[in-house]
Amino acid sequence: MTELDLDVRWYAGTGSGRRGAAPPIQVHQAAPGTVLLRQSIKTNFEAPFLYLLFGEDRAFLLDTGATADASGFPLRAVVDTLMDGWLRAHPRAGYELIVAHSHAHGDHVAGDGQFTDRPRTRVVGHSAAEVASFFGIADWPRGTARLDLGGRVLEVIPTPGHHPSAVAIYDEATGMLLTGDTVYPGRLYVQDFPAFEDSLRALCDFSAAHPVRAVLGAHIEMSARAFRDFPLGSTRHPGEAPLPLTVGDLHAVRDAAGRIAGRPGAHRYPNFIIWNGPCRLESAAQSVRFGLFRAVGLFRSPGR
Repeated sequence: MTELDLDVRWYAGTGSGRRGAAPPIQVHQAAPGTVLLRQSIKTNFEAPFLYLLFGEDRAFLLDTGATADASGFPLRAVVDTLMDGWLRAHPRAGYELIVAHSHAHGDHVAGDGQFTDRPRTRVVGHSAAEVASFFGIADWPRGTARLDLGGRVLEVIPTPGHHPSAVAIYDEATGMLLTGDTVYPGRLYVQDFPAFEDSLRALCDFSAAHPVRAVLGAHIEMSARAFRDFPLGSTRHPGEAPLPLTVGDLHAVRDAAGRIAGRPGAHRYPNFIIWNGPCRLESAAQSVRFGLFRAVGLFRSPGR
């Protein structure tokens, strides 16, 4: 199994970056043919993570970020540059790109339009039916599907609950389990709680049967200080929690969900918060916290 380098300091809006202004997309090569990208928190407070994986015959991009405008968020240009570099080292005629999504919320699909006219590129649709059809999952949301990139196989696992078309991606080459917004160090917003519990059980069962070395989601919203998140809308994250979680964390989310299934509200744990329902009181508290941080100059408004 390929070694992974996940020891990276992500730009979190707290400085100008290592060399001048921070780029709109931070790029980190975690392993050969395995690239983690993060949209700058200055271009959108969601600061989502994207994943680009290379096989012998095609590449796979998971998510397209929170901004459509290529001038402010040049995702296609960055992906094309990375693919050009890969193909110089691994020449292959007719090399394809598959653009898929962890789920269809706007901060994960906004950049799709940058790829609609790209040659040899397939962009997966956003609905559960389109996702199931593309990957060949006949009994959605049960079962899994395998996608062969050429010498590198991904397993696609339906994970509705946060969103009806959500999936997790397991990469056999590295042992990464990419969980989108289902599990990450942050606020886990649950739309369909029974489906969320089923998905967590499926992920835990899958992880018991496969060597999962890192659980990587789509955001960081928690501080390294236990139980503390950054206010919703913050464009500075001083002292972020690390991105990688473990199989033990998957179990912790599953077990926590089981305990709070009938209790609406926001439930805090050391490195995640489960939002069960609309959580109006917590939403109001987030607004107050964000306003206070802005007032004292610790946080800036999104996009500024």
